[in-house]
Amino acid sequence: MELPLVVGVDGSESSLQAVDWAVDEAARRGLPLRLVHASLWERYEGVRPSFASDRPAEQVMAEHIAASCVERAQLRNRHVKVSGDVLPHDAVTALLREGHESFALVTGSRGRGGLAGLLLGSVSLAVAARAVCPVIVVRGGERNRQGACHRVVVGVGDAPEGSAALRFAVQEAESRGCALHAVRAWRCPAHETADDPRLADAATHDHEERASALLADALRGAAQEHPRVDVYRRVTEGPAHKVLLDASPEADLLVVGALRRHGHFGLQLGRVNHAVLHHSSCPVAVVPHRA
Repeated sequence: MELPLVVGVDGSESSLQAVDWAVDEAARRGLPLRLVHASLWERYEGVRPSFASDRPAEQVMAEHIAASCVERAQLRNRHVKVSGDVLPHDAVTALLREGHESFALVTGSRGRGGLAGLLLGSVSLAVAARAVCPVIVVRGGERNRQGACHRVVVGVGDAPEGSAALRFAVQEAESRGCALHAVRAWRCPAHETADDPRLADAATHDHEERASALLADALRGAAQEHPRVDVYRRVTEGPAHKVLLDASPEADLLVVGALRRHGHFGLQLGRVNHAVLHHSSCPVAVVPHRA
């Protein structure tokens, strides 16, 4: 049985964009689509009789949001199997629980209660930082969300979480029929370049060559397993978050890895992932890896 692609919906414009993106993704991957709306109306209203006139306004609103999002998904692609549900939890708890039985979780970048000055909603951030399955935060311009760039970008670092992110990214590129651009950032410590220009040139060259070799090693297995995917390598000097953000305007999806440490219950993202989730010009997939 295929695990579903699960979308958190709340009726906001951002969540409707997430629904549209997820329908297309489910169609590409051949997955069922499950739309969930979290509502705590029962906790505060109590269980009411099922007569229409006695239904609490909060219940009616929750059911309407779920049903209208299901209808939107079906209109976008009638071949995708779509279901909807209202869950009696807060949004973060509901999505994290759903993640245990999901192929991936999809959220918008901002919810209905988002403040105008925030670049990323608290629900999306918390879910991306704690989920046990991949989380896609749908953000960026329409061109990026619609897949018009024909490019998936993945950040490749030293940490083991990069392997899970790379597997997800190459599968995504294959399902889309587009190219995979693997990016690795490198930096030369200041103390290696301060004394002599010749030593500085040698140190810079060494760091760039090492980054290029590590990237080639990381990509070798992916290229062999997915020969139909065109893979492009790029090593760039600079902070990793800036390098990835610079690549995002020309990408349909930016994929990064996140290490999940057993027994650690806080936000497990890291500075690079935090930055791309807040500022990327395209949707971002955070792929967890268990330590």
